[in-house]
Amino acid sequence: MIAPSVLAFAILTFLFAGFVKGVIGMGLPTIAMAFLTLALPPAEAASLLIVPSLATNIWQMVTGPHLAPLIRRLWLMVAGIIVGSLAGIGIMAHGETRDVIIFLGLALMIYALVGLSRLRFSVPARHEWWLAPLVGGVTGVISAATGVFAIPSVPYLGSLGLKKDELIQALGLSFTTSTVALGVVLTKNASFHGVTILLSCAALLPALLGVVLGNWIRRRVREQMFRRVFYVGLLLLGGYFASGLIV
Repeated sequence: MIAPSVLAFAILTFLFAGFVKGVIGMGLPTIAMAFLTLALPPAEAASLLIVPSLATNIWQMVTGPHLAPLIRRLWLMVAGIIVGSLAGIGIMAHGETRDVIIFLGLALMIYALVGLSRLRFSVPARHEWWLAPLVGGVTGVISAATGVFAIPSVPYLGSLGLKKDELIQALGLSFTTSTVALGVVLTKNASFHGVTILLSCAALLPALLGVVLGNWIRRRVREQMFRRVFYVGLLLLGGYFASGLIV
């Protein structure tokens, strides 16, 4: 049973994670894992993010007219995410906690550095047939190990030359697939069960409130400045995890 203080911390975490997603369109599972792991084992932290992450990502995925063509274009990456996640079964639940947290820290640092970088990649369409399943497979393994869905799928999707609305839906498709696959992995590991399912459902409300607040703020602040502060903070937190000082 989660202590009341940890439960309160989890509620604030999902409120903040939803807020970040509302402002920049991504980051809910990343932020949730980053902070929840300060108070909970990685597998338990990942279990709590399943329902709020799935709900917000499905919403993002289906909002717009581009879903069908995106599925036709990205199905190899989607398949890779599923295969990679299943291949990573057991890493989070049965690995050494110290190693999992260090791996999480490295994933957060890479995510932050990509977000801060001005580098922009471009993938020619002729290379998508082999690169998409590779990116999906690596994303799935990292997701199964750390609960972070964004590496390397986010940089890859950003390199395809998608229009803004297409990119938002493509991210929703990728994150939804990763969330479902992670849920299957955690269920097989007996980490996602009755109590954690209920707690994950309860986390949906603060996450949605955060998204609504983030959407409101996005229309009133400079998004670029918020992104910079967000990624710098995430880089520092990832460095703290990667140092091994947390365990």
